[in-house]
Formats: sequence, structure tokens, C-alpha cells
Amino acid sequence: MNTFVLGLVVVIYLLAIAFLGYRGYKQTKSAKDYLLAGRDIHPFVMAMSYGATFISTSAIIGFGGIAGVYGMGLIWLTALNIIVGVFIAFIFFGRVTRKMGHNLDAHTFPEFLGNRFQSKKIQIISGAVIFISMPLYAAVVLIGGARFIESIFEIDFSLALTFFSIIIAAYVIAGGLKGVMYTDALQGSIMFLSLFFLLIVTYVKLGGVSAAHEALTNMVNLVPESLTSKGHEGWTVFPKMNSAWWWALTTNIILGVGIGVLAQPQLVVRFMTVKSNRELNRAVLIGGIFIFVATGFVFTVGALTNLYFYNESGQLAIQVAKGNVDLIIPEYISAAMPEWFVYLFMLALLSAGMSTLSSQFHTMGTSLGRDFIENVFPNKKIDSMMISKIGIIVAILISIIIGYKLPGSIIARGTAIFFGICAATFLPVYFGALYWKRVTKTAALWSILTGLIASVFSLGFMHVKESEPLGICQAIFGKPTLASEFPWMIVDPILIAMPISIVVLIVVSLATQKTSDEHLAACYKGIK
Repeated sequence: MNTFVLGLVVVIYLLAIAFLGYRGYKQTKSAKDYLLAGRDIHPFVMAMSYGATFISTSAIIGFGGIAGVYGMGLIWLTALNIIVGVFIAFIFFGRVTRKMGHNLDAHTFPEFLGNRFQSKKIQIISGAVIFISMPLYAAVVLIGGARFIESIFEIDFSLALTFFSIIIAAYVIAGGLKGVMYTDALQGSIMFLSLFFLLIVTYVKLGGVSAAHEALTNMVNLVPESLTSKGHEGWTVFPKMNSAWWWALTTNIILGVGIGVLAQPQLVVRFMTVKSNRELNRAVLIGGIFIFVATGFVFTVGALTNLYFYNESGQLAIQVAKGNVDLIIPEYISAAMPEWFVYLFMLALLSAGMSTLSSQFHTMGTSLGRDFIENVFPNKKIDSMMISKIGIIVAILISIIIGYKLPGSIIARGTAIFFGICAATFLPVYFGALYWKRVTKTAALWSILTGLIASVFSLGFMHVKESEPLGICQAIFGKPTLASEFPWMIVDPILIAMPISIVVLIVVSLATQKTSDEHLAACYKGIK
């Protein structure tokens, strides 16, 4: 690889990011600008920012690597991401969120919930949950970008992780949400072009679409016994019904991530950055096409890496990656792609990581600053922008520390854990806030706490992927999981925690006093 060209490409990219971050900084004059980008973002910028925030290195490196092991069944996640994460999110959640957020003068997702239910306690708890749980998601995104930088530049992983974090921190702290969204739009465009070319070049190398899929299908006899015993029946078919991998794919990945996207605080706030529903409608098509290319293409390539590596070396993708799922896509890019594409894909990976991390850091900073500290100390004169910037710095440091400590092959699972926690904790209350006027303040609070506690309990004592390495269940009960019957030890906690949260929301709402008609009228003003 030409070091001069590589350095030149990176410098030009960073200068472009610096310019957009500076533009955001110059246009940020108030807390509304810093927290909500002034509520006047262009629909293209909003859609690309939403998509780039949603699709991170977790999707490309983590889930692309999972597809390299288990196959194209992950494309069902693409379908759910488009249907739920774009169409339902924008049309059924986004429109009402935008207008209600304006009516409530909400600047963050916790503030939206707190103002809707007239409860500072809900805002404080929601902000704390986001700040405490999101660093796990941020850490796995950091790992995804750092792994690629490590592979391409051949530098130490720790150095790559630190370098990656510092770059992102600079424009997030300075430019606020405007700086974040402007850079997201550029980064999303780079991701789109790179992944589009990745699929085309892959098919060209493997002899075309039909030839590649047929050859990969015929490799079914090469599936290792350790995978066939879990229900793996080939890289082009869905796992065997009711097998271990079928449950893991459908609940942990497809449902956990596909449904959890609706309650992602860093995505919800995007709906409040545009000035009318017209902008949201225009953003749906852009967002849908972006998600289709960004996930569907990389999941397909992930599965096809097995054919490429087998043709070249007689090994499967996971064997080439030495057992680390997170290295499958980086190893494939390094081995199979022309040098010019490695430069382009490097920018795509940087873009994917930076776009998601910038939004995560901004969300964690505002959660700590505006939602937690400002409400815990209501009598203190606190500058929202300054305290949010301090929160961002703290969030970055915590995420880096976690990134150093996490094991290999963690990217996809870490993402699914955070999405599942958000779904169980916030989605029932969020939906109720938008569409059920009977939801009460007490019910919302108990639903949030119940969803959170049920998620944590399931992760620590039932879902064996987490309960076994944590060791808490083993220490207390003498066994790695309390779920002794198949498939409960591998079913994602979202299927346990979210129904409990929904039931609590409904029952407590019907048993407690409803919100005043005057407040509800103010919340729903102008909403049809």
C-alpha cells in the first residue's frame, strides 16, 4: 500500500470533516442549536444522518462478520430495518415526535418523555440509563473502527482506538448536533458508495451473481460440525427451525436490533431536527435506500467471503480470521480488493464509526448534562452547552476504557444488547406517549424501571451468552444460567423484558389517575 497516497486520502478526509464541524460550530449560537441543530435541518441531511448513525462499524464489521459465519439469513434484518427502522419509524413515530417535541419544547429524548409525563424524575432516570448503558454500544463501535485501522495501518490496537476517539471528540464537542449531522451526511454518502462498489467488485471476482450464489450453496458440505449441530444448513439458507442458531438469529439479532431501533435516543432526536412533516416524508425514500445498501450489501458480501477464501486458500472465512468474527471483513478487504478500493473502504469504515460515535457521544453528553445534572441541581445556574460538552468528554473516556477491556467477537452482540435494553426500557413508554393518552406518569416510570430491571436480570441470570462469563449466577446459584429448558437460555432478553414492561405500563395506567386534559391538549396540539 502506498503510504503517501494513504496519508493524502486521510488528510483530505479529515480536512473535510473539520470544515463541516467548523460550519456546525459557527452556526451553533444557542442550546437549541447545540442540542437540536436549530430544528431546520434539510431532509437529505436528516435522512443521511439518521442512516449513518444507525449503520455503524457494528453493522459492517460485526454483523458482516456474523454473516461470514452463519450466512445470508441476516438479510432478514435488512428487511426489518427498512420496514421498522425507516418506514414505521419515520411515518408513525417521527411525525408525532416532531410535533409533540416542538409543543413540549423538548431538546433530548429523556426531556421529551419527562415533559410528556410532567416528571423530572422520568427525565433524570432516562438520562442516567442512557449514559450508563450506551458506552457499551459506543465501545463496540470504537472497536470496529479501530480493528480496521489496526489491520490497514498495521499499528497497535490501543493506538488505533485512541486516535479514532480523539478525532471524533474534536468536532462533536465543538459543533454540537449541527456539526454531527453535517459530517454524518458526508460520511453516509461515502459509506453508500463504498458498500455499493464492494458488492459489485465481489460479484465480479466470484464470476457473477448466479455463479457466486450457486457455488456458495454447493459448499454446504463444508459447514463445520460445530455449526451444523446448532442448525447451520449452509450460507445461503435460513437456519433449521427451532435450532440454537435459529433462536439466536431471530431473537438476538433480527428482533433485538430490528425492533430496538425504534427506541434509540440518538435516532429519536433526529425527528425533532426538521421543521415539518414534509421533510420527514421526503427523507423516507432516502433512508430506505441507504439502509438497503448499507446492510443488505455487506451481509451478502460477508457470506460470500467463505467462497472467496475457500477458492484462494481452502479455508473458510472464520478460519482465515483465526476465530475472531470481527476480523472477517477487514481480512477480506485486505486480501481481495484492489488498492484503490482499500482507500475508499477505509474512509467508509471511518465514516461508519465516526457518524455513529459522534451521535452516541452527543447523546451521552446531553443525557448527563441537560437531563441529569441540570435536573438534579435545579437551583444552580448551569450552561447547557458547557455541561453537555463536559458530559461528552466523560462519555468518551468511559467508552475508550470499555473498548480496551472487551473481548474479541463482541461487536454484534454488544450492539444487540444495547438495542434490546433500549427496546424493553423505553419503547412501550415512547409508544404510549405518542398514541395512548391514558398512560400516566406513574405507569411510565414503573414501565421504564421494570423494563430495565427485567433486561438486566435476563442478561445476568438467564441469557447464557452473558450470564456465563459474568459469573454472578454461578456464584449465587451454582449454575451458569437459571434457564435450564431450551431455548430460554439463548432467547434474547427482549422477548422477556419488553412484554413485562408493556403489561406494567397498561395495568398501572388503568389503576392510576390520568394526566390532566389541559396538559394532553397542549401535548397533542396540531397532531392529527
